[in-house]
Amino acid sequence: MLDTIILLCFIAAFTWTFTELLLYHLHMFQLNSYKPKEHKIWLKAPDNSRKLILLLLQFALAMSAYLLFNMAGKCIGIIFLCFMAIMNRPVKAKKPLVYTNRVKRMLITSYVIYTLFLIIGFVLNRHIYATALIFFIIAVLIPVWVLIANRINQPIEASINRGFINEAQSIIDSMPNLTVIGVTGSYGKTSVKFYLQKLLSAKYNVLVTPENFNTTLGVVRTIREHLRATHEIFVCEMGAKNIGDIKEICDLVHPVHGVITSIGPQHLESFLSIDNVIKTKFELADAIGKKGTLFLNYDNESIVNHKTDNNVITYGIHNEASTYRPYDVSVSSKGSAFKLKDTQNKEWEFSTRLIGAHNVVNIAGAIAVAHTLGVPMEALVVQVRRLEGVPHRLQLIKGNHALIIDDAYNSNPSGAKAALDTLNTFEGIKIVVTPGMVELGSQQYECNKIFGAQIAAVCDYAVLVGSKQTKPIQDGLLEADYPAAKTYVAEDLKDALAYVEKLNTNSVQKVVLLENDLPDNY
Repeated sequence: MLDTIILLCFIAAFTWTFTELLLYHLHMFQLNSYKPKEHKIWLKAPDNSRKLILLLLQFALAMSAYLLFNMAGKCIGIIFLCFMAIMNRPVKAKKPLVYTNRVKRMLITSYVIYTLFLIIGFVLNRHIYATALIFFIIAVLIPVWVLIANRINQPIEASINRGFINEAQSIIDSMPNLTVIGVTGSYGKTSVKFYLQKLLSAKYNVLVTPENFNTTLGVVRTIREHLRATHEIFVCEMGAKNIGDIKEICDLVHPVHGVITSIGPQHLESFLSIDNVIKTKFELADAIGKKGTLFLNYDNESIVNHKTDNNVITYGIHNEASTYRPYDVSVSSKGSAFKLKDTQNKEWEFSTRLIGAHNVVNIAGAIAVAHTLGVPMEALVVQVRRLEGVPHRLQLIKGNHALIIDDAYNSNPSGAKAALDTLNTFEGIKIVVTPGMVELGSQQYECNKIFGAQIAAVCDYAVLVGSKQTKPIQDGLLEADYPAAKTYVAEDLKDALAYVEKLNTNSVQKVVLLENDLPDNY
């Protein structure tokens, strides 16, 4: 009787630990966009591999104590499992696990598999080492448990998703007069999307994909929940991490016009090469063909060098061949101003509260699209003046003790350099808070090292988040002879901000650039 109670206590403790770890890995799988390929890359990361090995050793210790010793040893094994469960409870996340219907289905499948293992364990109860082997197999499989559940559920998920896609397709097909504008790029696409919404709304009823809804299912959800017969233009942001992602969205929404905002080293862990990035972004151009217009940022070398047969209108500051080219650009801490000539060679003056030269380029792209679609320049001048910053993208925030430039959404080499250039336009003590850049594949070390050198040229203080993650930045600072006393390596963002707040600047205003904020799967 006592042995049965002890066994049940062991199973309860093991199940508790299993549940906490399952929820953690399910959360990471969700952050990896439910994509097995990306989740496997995450699992193979050195830090995660070490954690998994340590976890297996902990399971081995708990089970050894239960198997090899007397009743006291069994109790120690159970207590150790409970301790593991407590230690692996999810911490407060920046983006918590969302219990979507898909997550719930994966949980059900996971527990069905787990229950089958338990039944086998009970059947083999007389053979204690065979039972132990069953539990150890469960422990070994925990890191890939969500992948197994996802694979089992795949036919169900595919059927459900196909139903949603077909419904969205029917809605699009029922609106033949709807003008769809696709917006893609390695960076800048979300900003351009929201600028387009503001500028086009001077003449049209416009719907845009909300926030960072830029996957196929995100677009499907937008169409099903928000697209109405009264909408005249649908601005669809198109994100991609693999070849074919843009084509998949284009096959759904059938864009008439498109904007490619930039091409750069982004998501190279999945794309593997910059050529694959270029190929994927220009899937939008292939979808448009000759039926509409492709708007290209001609300040981007990769875009300029890629030949296309589309009807093209270009924009940019530095390339004189640009159709819409801002000039006499003035960028300061108070905003930006520039002049621009329309297709009739008439000069127009624009001003905006938005900061940063690359925002001027993004605005020029939005002006090019809106003007081509018939919005008068007079109206565009007014709408540009009314533009508001996109959250976490060079968003200016006045804090109690500092002026914050929030560029925390994500980071890339071009955007990080532009953010530092923007910071350099401000008066005061310039401070950068950053964990560096990720998803740059084999270029990650070198790009972050260069970023370190760029920080050294602009910032009075460098606050780096995470010692291992920011090692390349530290090397770049060291190579640039940046004073060690002006560098602080924080454990996390909370520690970094606490350091900034305590920093004594003798009443001189602090200007703090928050450059990138890594998600919970980093």
